[in-house]
Amino acid sequence: MIKKSINRRRFIRTSLVGSAGLILNSNKIWGAPNYIPTLFKPNSKINGVQLGLITYSFREMKDQSAEAILKNILECNINAIELMGNIVDDFAGAPKNPVNQRRYYELKRLNSESNLNQDQKNELNEMDKEIKSFSKIKSKWYENSSMKGVEKLRKMYNDSGVNIYAFKPNRLLGNDNTDSEINWAMKAGKTLGASHVTVEYTEEEALTLKLGKIAEQHQLFVAYHGHEQQTPTLWNKALKQSSNNAINLDLGHYIAGGNTDPLQFLEDMNSHIKSMHLKDRQNPRNGKKNMSFGKGDTPIIEALELIRDNKYSFPVTIEYEYKTPGNSDIVTEIQKCVEYCTKALKF
Repeated sequence: MIKKSINRRRFIRTSLVGSAGLILNSNKIWGAPNYIPTLFKPNSKINGVQLGLITYSFREMKDQSAEAILKNILECNINAIELMGNIVDDFAGAPKNPVNQRRYYELKRLNSESNLNQDQKNELNEMDKEIKSFSKIKSKWYENSSMKGVEKLRKMYNDSGVNIYAFKPNRLLGNDNTDSEINWAMKAGKTLGASHVTVEYTEEEALTLKLGKIAEQHQLFVAYHGHEQQTPTLWNKALKQSSNNAINLDLGHYIAGGNTDPLQFLEDMNSHIKSMHLKDRQNPRNGKKNMSFGKGDTPIIEALELIRDNKYSFPVTIEYEYKTPGNSDIVTEIQKCVEYCTKALKF
């Protein structure tokens, strides 16, 4: 505890100056919405630790095209990502979802914070119904679609210096999915260059067994993402079922779930972790809120130091979840998160 306090004080003093520098020096070279080759290559691998970003972080921004998302990634100086499935689907020419994704994610966030009024609950329920109906149309597209669009997207990102280490398919790895849909998701992940696909954790052992076995055929991993239900033993059954089942740890949710051993868990399970989401959340005693980096109870600095010093190979995925200040914007706030992590890794 003493070491943690000293680290935080020392870190905060040093980082105050640096955060402004990153923002002022961001490479804003995009003058139009169309993709153009960039004049620089991003680099967010710091002292052996790959800092990445999940594109879910941009969910409330108006333009959700692959080109706009790439622009945002580059402005954050990120060179490796976990890519959300809706971006891939849209770029590859899938039927257009009738649901306003920006509004949908806004309502989902409010729902997770228990801040929905009755009208909003009704709106969210209607959106869920529309999505369910649309999924039948989408399913036919997956059965007949090639990987050409996926290959083109990967090339666009790779040419700009951005690698895709993880792929989170859009509702394709559940009990209600056909084998064709699941195989499309795995094939797309492989085509994108990802080492693993990610999916929300499920206790349904038949499903984790099935996904693990299909992942073996595609020679990649399925990493299960946890929320507040995370415990040190949450993934044990899935890990025993298949060597291709793995962990997508969320350190912030782990703390909000009341766990007090995050660093020990990293030491014990690092070989099974394929990527780790990073956000700053409060512990249950303090309210579980999402906070700007350094303001919550998640031991971000200590975890990054542990990963660096022990040369753990998994990437650290920044996930932007706290409320954007009125005088700021999402890209600027993510830049601050990147700078915070960069400072920690350079000590």
